[in-house]
Amino acid sequence: MLVQHEEARNKIIEIARSIFSHFGFKKTTMEEIATASRKGKSSIYYYFNNKEEIFKAVVEREAEELKAELMTKIKETEDPKERLRIYILVRMRKLNNLTNFYSALKSDYLSHLDFIEQIRKTYDLEEIKMVSQIIQEGMDKGEFGVNDPQLSAIAIVTAMKGLEVPMFTGNFQGDFEMRINNVINFLFYGILKR
Repeated sequence: MLVQHEEARNKIIEIARSIFSHFGFKKTTMEEIATASRKGKSSIYYYFNNKEEIFKAVVEREAEELKAELMTKIKETEDPKERLRIYILVRMRKLNNLTNFYSALKSDYLSHLDFIEQIRKTYDLEEIKMVSQIIQEGMDKGEFGVNDPQLSAIAIVTAMKGLEVPMFTGNFQGDFEMRINNVINFLFYGILKR
């Protein structure tokens, strides 16, 4: 019984994820989610109290997907420079595909939902922690010459956030990977002539 309940709930989350991605939170209705799920509206309410609760489950699922993929990819190498490069590339690519999660992070319209601010804070802290760990590894191996891995991680995360808007609005001209690699090279080598 519990397995069936969880399977039905997961199916609703996946269907709602698609609908939210297509129409956005504001325009999506419980009726649309019920129809797409081939369930009555009352059945949807058995699993979720309201549209906000479904959206929260969708956003949390996408956040977990992003985190899992990042962890998997950065474990593919021991080289801290390559880990940081992979982290940035995978993060930017994956975030572009996680419409609902990105919307939760950036949309002012959604900020009235109580859980959104908590998701934003949690994501920011996890991201800074992950990047900080990579930087610390690089410092331990003598490859990164920074004094404060936490502060460096905040700077890198801030730089990535600055790339999101032009990338996701289509103003990110040219080859995606080449542009990200240019940013990474700038982070590694700066602008000073050596």
